[in-house]
Amino acid sequence: MFIEYRLEKLLKRIPADFIIPLRLVLWNGREFNLSSEPTVTIYVPTLSALRYFIPPDLNKLGEAFVDGHIRVDGSIHEIFRIAENLVSSLAANQRAKFHFFRRHSVRQDREAIEYHYDVSNDFYAMFLDRNMVYSCAYYRHEDDSLEAAQEQKLDHILNKLMLKPGERFLDIGCGWGALILRAAKNYGAIATGITLSKNQFEYVQSRIQAEGLQERCTVELRDYRDLPGDGVFDKIASIGMFEHVGLKNLPMYFGKIYTLLTDDGLVLNHGITTSDVKSGEMGAGAGEFIDRYVFPEGELPHLSLALKEMAGAGLEVADVESLRRHYARTCHEWASRLESKREQAIAIAGDKRVRIWEIYLAGCAHAFSHEWINIYQVLACKGKGSAMIPLPLTREYMYNSL
Repeated sequence: MFIEYRLEKLLKRIPADFIIPLRLVLWNGREFNLSSEPTVTIYVPTLSALRYFIPPDLNKLGEAFVDGHIRVDGSIHEIFRIAENLVSSLAANQRAKFHFFRRHSVRQDREAIEYHYDVSNDFYAMFLDRNMVYSCAYYRHEDDSLEAAQEQKLDHILNKLMLKPGERFLDIGCGWGALILRAAKNYGAIATGITLSKNQFEYVQSRIQAEGLQERCTVELRDYRDLPGDGVFDKIASIGMFEHVGLKNLPMYFGKIYTLLTDDGLVLNHGITTSDVKSGEMGAGAGEFIDRYVFPEGELPHLSLALKEMAGAGLEVADVESLRRHYARTCHEWASRLESKREQAIAIAGDKRVRIWEIYLAGCAHAFSHEWINIYQVLACKGKGSAMIPLPLTREYMYNSL
């Protein structure tokens, strides 16, 4: 068949010294072994499914995987690694491309957040830590558990902000509430969290009640654009949030934070960035896959753009820390946990949803490991032109209480 011949011709283009431990098995029993010791086997059950391979990219292969057009045997980490090797061996693989700005209306952002987060709290509990922290952990030691690393991350953020008893603290995009609960319980702050996810909102409400923190901790189902007031909060954290804001909305986002902060207030922005200096999305089809199946409307800025927009909003950047290696390990652990509980997760969220998250988490681990993307904690101050920002002269204070 002509399409089968095209596949054979395409595979012959793989350089001889480029070993890919992959076996392709077609519907008619024909096999293509790209290595003498394959660790992944892809079964192509129909002639029509070959279209995902001619030529392959990560979006097409991801679609074939999650929609069940192919069957794959192997660990999820090996599956993604080999898919990326196959794509990069056959194409000039630009990691980023020009990216059109998205509108990011309040309605669109709410729907995008609901799509991603309102799957099921029980589903996320399959792979998250006991505090349901869905952001990069902070590993201080090689043998740290995910649970320990996530609590260390919460303290690392609150220590950087020098959060003190009685201070008013805001977490924009508070997730399942771990940071505001810790801020109120362990630091004595008056903590507020906002989210657009109804599942998260209800979960955090129940956690606040269970911990008896109603006097110091609140959660609201609210868009950041709708937060009222001027100089309302002493400290603000934005954790894994500005990825959802949209590139064109970054000035408005940081401007809103500036307005909400008290004079000399501190903000910590913890967010994923692209390695492309033009703030394009990941190439090879990875960006299309994430936008279609995982994070609709998500956009990643380069660090330089984030710093520019923070400065443009009047925020003085005081400290920048990359946690790329930490997030590679975090995503690897999440993917492994989900894979180990696959049948339970399928019973909760369905086979397709689990395949989406498996390949997405493994892909993120690969992307962070290979510097396609990064993640930075950026600490800034609303200085109002004061000679000294309200921080110690060195970074030692960030670690004294860890």
